[in-house]
Amino acid sequence: MNEQSENRDAVKNVYILLTHTGSLLTNLIKQYTGAPYNHVSIAMDSRLDELYSFGRKQPHNPLAGGFIKEDVYKGTYRQFPHTKCVLLRLAMTQRQWDKVNRVIRYIQKKANEYRYNFIGLFGVMMNVPIAPKNSYFCSQFVTEALKRSGLPLWNRPSALITPDDFLQHASVQRVYEGRLYDYPLLRKEKLIDELHGMRGERMAW
Repeated sequence: MNEQSENRDAVKNVYILLTHTGSLLTNLIKQYTGAPYNHVSIAMDSRLDELYSFGRKQPHNPLAGGFIKEDVYKGTYRQFPHTKCVLLRLAMTQRQWDKVNRVIRYIQKKANEYRYNFIGLFGVMMNVPIAPKNSYFCSQFVTEALKRSGLPLWNRPSALITPDDFLQHASVQRVYEGRLYDYPLLRKEKLIDELHGMRGERMAW
């Protein structure tokens, strides 16, 4: 095996971030599911700078959804600074990591062609997979990105996977649980700047 081949088999990680913002909608979902976290995102780095999911595109409008590059310092998380989370680590080869990255970049490039799979949420409740073309909800998207990269974590359809399924999977390692803004690898200077800005906005009101 040559050096290039060995590098392709080197261990890499992606990170699965499960969150509960405490918004009215997520509290209602939590009451129904009984799960501690009801949103999931995939991060390509431990600092969460490259964080992706399907969710609300506007912090104040949960019905305007689609593919999003999430920013933990702005947007929805800024509106809910007490967001609780658990961060999971999933090991893979460099080749698989590259494939995950390509899948995400492809969807990001064509983001306007993708929609949030609202009807699929009802399918989960009925245990019937509903997967319209180019439509995903958060856990369906993360599952599908991993599946297309050679990491099928479950034998059932992606449209039946919930955020809580990630928490229970044997292949992931829990690396942090607590308040999102207490996560030690966040960029503290950005966090302080954004929180000061948020307080200023509240004072303006």
